[in-house]
Amino acid sequence: MSGPPKSRPKVPEGKARFVTTRQKEPNDKGFVGYETTWEPFQKEVPYATPKKP
Repeated sequence: MSGPPKSRPKVPEGKARFVTTRQKEPNDKGFVGYETTWEPFQKEVPYATPKKP
């Protein structure tokens, strides 16, 4: 073998039901990270005081 590759291949954006993953640019040491964005699972409803009997 000729050794490790000099750069990582470009990975397409990953999409699932509640999450999106994108590949980041390599830093000065060559580390390639991934950015994960989560969408909310539940909708938030403001609290309302219950009616009094």
